[in-house]
Amino acid sequence: MRIIRLVILLGVPVAAQWVNLPTPGIPRATDGKPDLSASAPKTAGGKPDFSGMWIPRDVLTCDPSQRGVQCTELPLTPQVVNFAAGMKDGLPYQPWAADLVKSRSKDVAYIDPHMRCMPPNFPRAWAFPETVKIFQTPAQLVILDEFNASYRQVFFDGRKLPEDMVPTWSGYSVAHWEGDTLVVESAGYRDDSWLDTAGNFFSSEARVTERIRRPNFGGLDVDVTVNDPKVFTKPWTVSLHMRPLVDTEMIDFFCQDNNKDLQHLVR
Repeated sequence: MRIIRLVILLGVPVAAQWVNLPTPGIPRATDGKPDLSASAPKTAGGKPDFSGMWIPRDVLTCDPSQRGVQCTELPLTPQVVNFAAGMKDGLPYQPWAADLVKSRSKDVAYIDPHMRCMPPNFPRAWAFPETVKIFQTPAQLVILDEFNASYRQVFFDGRKLPEDMVPTWSGYSVAHWEGDTLVVESAGYRDDSWLDTAGNFFSSEARVTERIRRPNFGGLDVDVTVNDPKVFTKPWTVSLHMRPLVDTEMIDFFCQDNNKDLQHLVR
């Protein structure tokens, strides 16, 4: 089974989309290309600055001057299809949860909330081919997600997670620094939050820890640990790797529910 997403941009001149505009203030090699091995930028407080546009490292994109014109299908990261890709024994499900994932296998293209235009949660969004754009202040990260113009806030101003959390797609997130690593603690997710197109999931009892590092200009590493004793027998960790997008900008991508015939998205 193969799931195909078709994104059609009609009637919008490429030159009007700011997709070929040099990004100011970034390190460049002598040939003018971004120097991905340069040191990670720092904030005024001496911490790594995660600001910028990011996409999974293993996802290829078209030349910015042709984006939206000749780009028809983006290769996906392994974690989009199976968030546990690379884990030797797969996710450590409780027996009932393993049976649920197995029962979904033949219908995932129809029942995946994302295929109904529901937003991906974080951590799932880290693996998606859509761009995320991070703005970093001394007190928080604001993460813009290109999908449906959504956003996430991560606070490291000393606040604690709320006592009473109304369930949300990406949960509530607070963080603290451990050296140059930002440790993000999240909770308050909606129940049955999907992690990938295979139907892997966690519950509203999940506690998610993301350890975010920027080893150099060209890399953002995110280690995701999920602790959900309702669904899993033990906590587990997956590592994701992002690369920067430069000399381009974000483009509206809105998924409109009921405007697509799902049976024709499967072949």
